[in-house]
Amino acid sequence: MTQAQETIILRGHIIDSLILAKVLDLILTMGGSFDLDHVEIGRTREDQSHARIVVRAPSLATLSHILRAIQPHGAVVERDSDCVLQAAPADGVFPDEFHSTTHLPTEVRLNETWVEVQGVEMDLGITVDNQRMTARTVPMADVRQGDLIVTGQAGVRVIPLQRPRERDVFAFMESTVSAERPHSHVIADIARRMRTLRDEFRAGGARSKVLLAGGPAIIHAGGRDALTWLIEEGFIQVLFCGNALAAHDMEADLYGTSLGYALTAGHAVPHGHAHHLRTINRIRAIGSIRVAVESGVIKSGIMAACVRSGVRVVMAGTIRDDGPLPGVITDSMRAQATMREAIPGVGLALLVASTLHAVATGNLLPASVPTVCVDINASVPTKLADRGSFQAVGLVMDAASFLGELARNLGRRA
Repeated sequence: MTQAQETIILRGHIIDSLILAKVLDLILTMGGSFDLDHVEIGRTREDQSHARIVVRAPSLATLSHILRAIQPHGAVVERDSDCVLQAAPADGVFPDEFHSTTHLPTEVRLNETWVEVQGVEMDLGITVDNQRMTARTVPMADVRQGDLIVTGQAGVRVIPLQRPRERDVFAFMESTVSAERPHSHVIADIARRMRTLRDEFRAGGARSKVLLAGGPAIIHAGGRDALTWLIEEGFIQVLFCGNALAAHDMEADLYGTSLGYALTAGHAVPHGHAHHLRTINRIRAIGSIRVAVESGVIKSGIMAACVRSGVRVVMAGTIRDDGPLPGVITDSMRAQATMREAIPGVGLALLVASTLHAVATGNLLPASVPTVCVDINASVPTKLADRGSFQAVGLVMDAASFLGELARNLGRRA
């Protein structure tokens, strides 16, 4: 039986990062076979390794599927060729065979030169400028008729992440999620990273911001004070949230309740169900959260700390929002674009107690950004990992416990 075949090249730390094993396993799992034509293993941890592999499959279609599957692990077809470009047929429409990006560092070959793709993010297309010899990712909605779009797999190479040198929880690059795993050592590692990043940020470091994407359960569960302290102490530079977190945070300041439940007394208060609506209404009357803080109406809490500390806040609305508060972006595509603009410079992401914001933020992040997903529901960090954010560390625990322990590791006294 005639077989289709192609020779691929793997370079880098492919042994200690288990990349070679993953590629060979994928080839067999997908119905192919391989010959290890040449393997050169680096002698030291700093040395890179090299493998030349002949991949065989029973049909061209199967071979194409295999090559597409192993490309995110850095597999490059040996016969170099420039990437294939097609013009976008209409505004907001890619060519049929457009190359769909991963969130790994990516290069395309233009005029026999490998060019780095800017703005790496999963599930986008790649547009190129042949005159300037540049390439960047582009969301489907932003593509314009006539833009040159990379199609197929030829002339595209993906650089897999190497195992980090730091021997902390992020060094293992695993997204195993379990409620029974101990959390203390993981949170201690996260705290060490945050302390280092804060020092780098204050020194003007390029990728030293910490992003927190959070949901209203932070307020309901009692994590408000800990998160406020983290912001005030300079450990958080970017906050993604929705209408609810901001509304309930300010409700707690004005009424001492969250969803009408007294945070200190531990019981529902009469007519408390309307407190978040009254809070939103009052801020709308004032005009903005910033003015409410600067005028002294809102005196404490997460939003007040963000205003006073210069934290960039992106509030993305949902269809169920009350109000919403001034500053909430109700156009989902504009909200996504605003979140995307805030990603550059982020060196660590904390996704806490918000399914929608966790998955949305995970999709926007490059794979090089260490990520922590915390939720009381194990399905949230699992869903994030299933979407491809394999750099995410999952913790199954409530938001207040996580933020409280994190703050204590960073020096907050109870």
